[in-house]
Amino acid sequence: MAEDLTRTVARDQWRAQVEAALAEGFTFVDWLTAVDRTYEDEPALEIVTRLLRIEPGDVQGVRLTTRVPVGESIESLTPVRPGFAFHERETCEMFGQDFEGFTDDTGLGLRPLLLPDGFEGTPLRKDFQLAARASKTWPGGKEPGEGHDSMKSPSRRRVQAPGVPPPEWGPR
Repeated sequence: MAEDLTRTVARDQWRAQVEAALAEGFTFVDWLTAVDRTYEDEPALEIVTRLLRIEPGDVQGVRLTTRVPVGESIESLTPVRPGFAFHERETCEMFGQDFEGFTDDTGLGLRPLLLPDGFEGTPLRKDFQLAARASKTWPGGKEPGEGHDSMKSPSRRRVQAPGVPPPEWGPR
């Protein structure tokens, strides 16, 4: 199996570049997801998809990536290949990314896929507050003095892991 080809594409060329890859023989939809880059100077989500070209004795992949500013939508790939529907629903639910023109022939549009009814928030975004981390101490101490009471070491500024709410958050 050869190393994946990687292509960074402009947002306005997203669908056209995916269609071009499909025309090159990358016809198997492997996955589509997002990467949270909201902490950077220009907050955005990177939308990434991987397509495969499968031939006897050989599999080659291509990864296409584009950046979408937070709160903006991107063209859905479901009109091109129905196999993108599951992945776009998951990415919408977990990251809050909207896909313009989404269709899965149900007429129901983008809707929850994995989370329970009534769940609020986007759990794979870095700014999502994890309730479990607020209710009990984080066992994976990474800083000197964290989680290792028997070993005292000089303290440094405490750095909180992504998703850990501030101490004043939650029930008291």
